[in-house]
Formats: sequence, C-alpha cells, structure tokens
Amino acid sequence: MRAARTVAALAVPLLAAAACATGPALENRGALTAPPGDSTHLTIGSAGFTESDLLARMYAILLKRAGYRTEILSVTNREIYEPALESGRIDVVPEYAATFADWLNTRTHGPDARPVGSPDPATTMRALRALAAPRGLTVLDPGRAVDRNAFAVAVSYARKHRLRTLSDLGRSGLPVRLAAGDECVRRPYCAPGLRTTYGIDITGVDPKGVGTTQAKQAVSSGQDQLVLTTTTDATLDRFGLVLLADDKHLQNADLVVPVVNRARAGSERVRRALGRLNTVLTTGDLASMNQRVDSWRRLPDDVAREYLESKGLVPTED
Repeated sequence: MRAARTVAALAVPLLAAAACATGPALENRGALTAPPGDSTHLTIGSAGFTESDLLARMYAILLKRAGYRTEILSVTNREIYEPALESGRIDVVPEYAATFADWLNTRTHGPDARPVGSPDPATTMRALRALAAPRGLTVLDPGRAVDRNAFAVAVSYARKHRLRTLSDLGRSGLPVRLAAGDECVRRPYCAPGLRTTYGIDITGVDPKGVGTTQAKQAVSSGQDQLVLTTTTDATLDRFGLVLLADDKHLQNADLVVPVVNRARAGSERVRRALGRLNTVLTTGDLASMNQRVDSWRRLPDDVAREYLESKGLVPTED
C-alpha cells in the first residue's frame, strides 16, 4: 500500500469551495493565540507539475510514517490552492520561498507592490514568514534544495563563444533572442535583469513559455539563443543545452519550503517529520528525480519512495 492516494475526484468541489471560502478576516488573523493544530488526517497539495508532485508524495510518505493519514490533491493554480491552504481544505504544500513571498506580497499590498524576495535566503525567509503568519500559515524550515529560474544556451553555441556564465554572454556583445514566457518582457529577474545586471543584448522575447519543449527546441535549432528554464530541469541534455551560471546572483532564493495551515498542521510533530527531508534533499537530487519521471517515465510515487528509502528516511518495502 502506498503512503498517499491522489484525490482527483475532490478537485472540482475544492476549487469551488476555495473560491468562495473566506475564513477569518485577514485583519483578525494576526493575533495567533491558539496553539498550533495537529489534525490526524492531512491533505497535501501539489501544484500539478512533476517536481511539486514528487515533493507532495515525499511529504505524504513522511507524514504517514509519523502517524498521520494522508491524501494528495493536485490543484495547479496558486490562486486557488493558497486560499484553500488558508481555509484548511489543504493542510500542507511544497512552495518556493522567494516566489511565494512575492506572490503573498502582491495579495497583501496590491499588484504594484515592490518585490520582497531577494537572492539572500535569510532575508527572503523573514519576508515570507511575516507575510504568511497573518494568514494563519506557518513556513517551516527550508533545506538545501533550491529551484530558481535559470538560463540555458545550446552546447555548440557555448563552445563557439566560450560561454560559461551570464557575464560571459554579456561581455560577448552577441544579440540574443530569448525563449521565455510573456511576462519575461517586464519581470525584473528576466529580460530587464539580464540587460541591466549582465549587459546582455536582449533583442526580443520569443513567447514560448518557461522551459517548454517548444522553447528548448527553438534554442537547440538556433532560432533563439537563450531559454528561460529552471535549475532542476532534467531534460537539457536531450536538447543539447547547457545552463549558464548566474554569477551575479540575479535570481532570488527560491528555496524549497513546506508551508502548512497552522491551525491544522502546525505541530512540532509535523515539523519534525518534514524536517527530516531537509537533512538530505539537494537541488541535484530534485533534478535527478525529475529526470526519472519526465525522461524515464517512472511513476512519481515510486520515485519518491525509492528516494526516501535510499536515504534511510523510511524502511524499504518488500
């Protein structure tokens, strides 16, 4: 028997319920006087992509090992799953520190709020916890694993122009067409940041999405020169691509962190169970697991359990 079951049938009712759920008014959530809750049945949310699914399954296995009944619910839209986390319809989600801090900041202070995420992990975590606490959320400790935005070029292009870092690309003076999402045109960590921080001559953004097959193919073929992806992308080799180092630290500290509903999953027992993953999980481990699912077509549940077994966090199943 596996540690969790994916509750696809609950997705539609949860979306509808979360959309209209209000819970306590935000202004009344700041004074958290009740002790952290410790519900026996916990729902772990997944954001619907491979890495989030793997993390959710590892959380579920570790929590079951600690004595909880668990289930996994895939809800791909943060606008839906974050309110569900606040209301207690979801109890635990894997998140990314800087991205989630900036997202909560815009929810709290409006879409034009100055970003609070930064390349410094401690600064980012302080900002995130300050924004999460009034919403009844507790941000647990991060580990070593980080999944931040990254930029890749074709291996042949890197060799021809002797590129290892984004600074190298800036110094080359080469015109660069960037395959990325639409929002890259204005995001400070994307095209504007590449121009101002690295001096890269971004001539245009090809709106093919973040790390999509189409975006990688465009760079592999030479149609574009640079692609926006992530540090745990496990398919770069397949497209003949290589990451350029972010040597001036343009990207923020997107540490992997569990976020819990304090009233239902804020106990020390939950913290200890999920904290065990922090002692072993690295960025490289995440990339390797992503590869097993995305390239080798392994089942996420099997990959998650095998990883925990290999690290001695759960006993090996017969």
